Amino acid sequence: MKNLADIMKSAGQMQAKMADMQAKLETLMVEGQSGGGLVKVSMTGKFTVKGLSIDPSLIKADEKEILEDLILAAINDAKTKAETAAAEQMQSLTAGLPLPPGFKLPF
Repeated sequence: MKNLADIMKSAGQMQAKMADMQAKLETLMVEGQSGGGLVKVSMTGKFTVKGLSIDPSLIKADEKEILEDLILAAINDAKTKAETAAAEQMQSLTAGLPLPPGFKLPF
């Protein structure tokens, strides 16, 4: 039964590490850009948009659709960066664990 005790201890440690990682993702900030930096979006590692910056040169009534597209592109860029950062955090957390191929955490 010592193996089961070791597994349970490891699971408890993993749970604590997961909680720490989740807290880090709350404070992690990434910035997505589009239009050569004319539109910028700040987002947490948990995908909460915290800021939006639009260069004044883009604010023209007849270019509304272009601005909307640039905002969406900046949000998607920030989301991709947040996902990459979260994946890197998870990889460092699970390094050395004997997980089967394709097994993903959290469950």
